[in-house]
Amino acid sequence: MTAPHPVRGALLCVAALLLFACMDATTKYLSASHEVPLIVAVRYLGNLLMMIVVFAPHHKMEMVRTQRTGLVLVRALCLAMASLLIGLALQRMPVAQMTAITFLAPILLVAIAGPLLGERVGWIGWLATLGGFAGVMLIVRPGSGLPLSGVVFVLCAVVCNLGYQALSRVLATTEKTAALLFYTALVGSILFSIGLPWYLEDAAPSGFEVVLFASLGIYGGLGHFMFTAAFRYAPASLIAPLNYLQLIWAGLLGWIVFGDVPDGVTILGMIIVALSGAMIALKTRRPPEKRTA
Repeated sequence: MTAPHPVRGALLCVAALLLFACMDATTKYLSASHEVPLIVAVRYLGNLLMMIVVFAPHHKMEMVRTQRTGLVLVRALCLAMASLLIGLALQRMPVAQMTAITFLAPILLVAIAGPLLGERVGWIGWLATLGGFAGVMLIVRPGSGLPLSGVVFVLCAVVCNLGYQALSRVLATTEKTAALLFYTALVGSILFSIGLPWYLEDAAPSGFEVVLFASLGIYGGLGHFMFTAAFRYAPASLIAPLNYLQLIWAGLLGWIVFGDVPDGVTILGMIIVALSGAMIALKTRRPPEKRTA
């Protein structure tokens, strides 16, 4: 059993969140000159390759053995669709605002946990849910400058991510983590590879873009590994609220790379969403599910 080390766990979590933000920023950068399905396909294929090379020698049959295969595949499909929708949203809107809206998924999970999962919601859960909605309304309000298409894409991604997280909670009692990670990478790779003939480009990417494409799988694979490792050293009650630091990373990268600076009302909405999510995290005190593969 790994000895507790809260500082190491917190640092691993913060580093993982930076990698996830880098993955989103890289996706947005590449989407300016390449098709989003191509970008997502490369990311999933890179993630699958890392799973096979790094994890397969250690986990072997654990990676492919499941008890509820149908639900495992549906969960993977939900994440694949969320990844595509998030890429389409990033093509149209700033990284920080997109990230803030996606945090609606773990907040909404509390609202459906009662009727679907048999969990007690409580007044803190409902208050956090309403707060999350209010924060998102401030972000997407008329006059915010966000394109309607981008908002629609990211809200659809929230729905898909909600399904992914709900199934993750259901499957956590019967399935191995290695298998869940492997099937998300496998299903996404197959799904987007099938469509490659329709969005494969004639012009080859530049050398710099090749590096960026290659980095996507590394960001996702290494980020998930570090995020999982964080819970070996620190309790969920410490790690879960730290998830919302991803908003800070997203804001910094959006400013540095794209020059995007949210206005005061948008920042207020992002803070409300983060606080609502932190309330949920402290209430549940269990490892939250991530949206990116």
